[in-house]
Amino acid sequence: MGKVAISIKINVSKIDKERLFSGKNGKYLDATCFIDLDQKDQYDNNGMVTQDVSKEERENGVKGNILGNVSIFWSDNGGVQKQEPQQPAQQNAPAGGGFDDDIPFNKLTHVNII
Repeated sequence: MGKVAISIKINVSKIDKERLFSGKNGKYLDATCFIDLDQKDQYDNNGMVTQDVSKEERENGVKGNILGNVSIFWSDNGGVQKQEPQQPAQQNAPAGGGFDDDIPFNKLTHVNII
């Protein structure tokens, strides 16, 4: 299997903050990427990112929140996928902070890809 570079867009408002955990270097979120290397969906995505749940929860049919999408934009076989320049979404932040105040990152800093 070759190498690919992926773009990940996460909707941080969908993160279940109860599942964030403290580690040696900060707060972390375990997530999983599901990637189809051969096909894009109708929105030009190759897959999705979900928040991890425990093994027991998975066995009981619990699914993690869908947090965002994954797009392949480069592969080492010489192919480069079309990718539009990313424009940050403009949102009005609530006065005095808000949801993101206790999330220690503006961009995704840790994803476990299984």
